[in-house]
Amino acid sequence: MRIIVGITGATGTIYGVRLLEILKNIEDISVYLVMSEWAKQNLEIETEYTLDYVKGLADFNCEYRDLASGISSGSFITEGMVILPCSMKTLGSIANGFDDNLISRAASVMIKESRKLVLCPRETPLSSIHLENMLKLSRIGVKLVPPMPAFYNNPKTIDDIINHHIMKVLDQFGISIDKAKRWKS
Repeated sequence: MRIIVGITGATGTIYGVRLLEILKNIEDISVYLVMSEWAKQNLEIETEYTLDYVKGLADFNCEYRDLASGISSGSFITEGMVILPCSMKTLGSIANGFDDNLISRAASVMIKESRKLVLCPRETPLSSIHLENMLKLSRIGVKLVPPMPAFYNNPKTIDDIINHHIMKVLDQFGISIDKAKRWKS
């Protein structure tokens, strides 16, 4: 199974890193990583991780400006794509078909090929433009999974909150992880 992971410049880079860490330990999944320039800067600002560490979590690293990359083509078969975190700039670009970089181009490929596309927008408050773009994407089947903490799982640490969100993202691909507590009735 091939999964593309895009990390953009919205705050919350740790979510993308944790997704990569968890995917790294799942057999039979190949991860193709694309990071925007702002994502790289946020990694440095928000975490103690190095760019080399994050790149080492992926099986393949693709350059943000390389529109000739394999993942920019519909003939490159993948299970789908996750953009985590997803900036409103990236979300707006995808919603309006403005494929000026590899993240938005790969997302457009997911849409045109009817593959899974999961966007994790990280912004607050949301403007009407943000909401309209999200609605536009939702109507065509894009999954919007913003990082919103749950408290029914009684989180004790930030890691608990992050892992719960990663569980929700991977649920979209039918991938179950045991790093987070689920709702119990």
